[in-house]
Amino acid sequence: MQHQEGTFQGAGGMNLYYQSWHPQGKVRATLAIVHGLGGHSGLYDNIVTKLISKNYAVYGFDLRGHGRSPGQRGYINSWQEFREDLGAFLQFISTQEPESPQFLLGHSLGGLMVLDYVLHCPTEASKLQGIITLAPSLGKVGVSPFKLTLGKILSRLLPGFTLNSGLDPSAASRDEKILVAYAQDPLRHTKGTARLATEFLATVAWVQSHAADLQVPLLILHGEADRVTIPQASGEFFQRVTFWDKKRVEYPGTYHEIQNDINYQEVLADLEDWLEEHLSTKRDTIETPLKHQA
Repeated sequence: MQHQEGTFQGAGGMNLYYQSWHPQGKVRATLAIVHGLGGHSGLYDNIVTKLISKNYAVYGFDLRGHGRSPGQRGYINSWQEFREDLGAFLQFISTQEPESPQFLLGHSLGGLMVLDYVLHCPTEASKLQGIITLAPSLGKVGVSPFKLTLGKILSRLLPGFTLNSGLDPSAASRDEKILVAYAQDPLRHTKGTARLATEFLATVAWVQSHAADLQVPLLILHGEADRVTIPQASGEFFQRVTFWDKKRVEYPGTYHEIQNDINYQEVLADLEDWLEEHLSTKRDTIETPLKHQA
């Protein structure tokens, strides 16, 4: 495995940190990963290990205000910054891997970012082989209603006002080793700002209301016992999607960090199967649906 790291230019000229992993052999496809709130691109080792063995290249970047990227922790001026950063990242990957089919995966807040991006940028989205969301933030989250309401009030007056998100650390995974590693990880944070709260709520509402416009192969994987992003919300979104090529799997007892829970191998097997199925079919050759999955 070859590991690389560096920066690319996001919205407003901000230099954002990225890292990538490449197999020794010829790259069959690329997977771009977008992490969640308070996380960073280094939290997906299980996915990287799994897909490198199948000759995928994996790319991840740290959102502005996260990990090794600059910016106030947990702050954005507007959701458009996230959208433009993601667009710039995918364009950067295309320059590095011009011949490789491209998949896009988002976890938690990153899942919302992925859906927002493909719905706002259908032309760019049509170039993707498919998108995957792991435990996407599409409804109520494990942040107290009081803090969300306070965020709304302060967004106009003090947009950079910061509070601890209050998310329960034990809700991440049933694997105690993962919980210990997360607690000791200096790149993780628990910060959220007033502006991010209002931008998040507005984006959730917009994405849910535009689900029927989605025209990209979609895979949603969610834990049934997720207390951070409730699975009911991703189920409602899935039902609103009218595009034929969609699939959703809900795992009994599974927590929020679905790629790092005790049944992660089952999750990754489903992810690999779906990627392989969609890698074997070119987007531009699909004329009629072969099957409808629910």
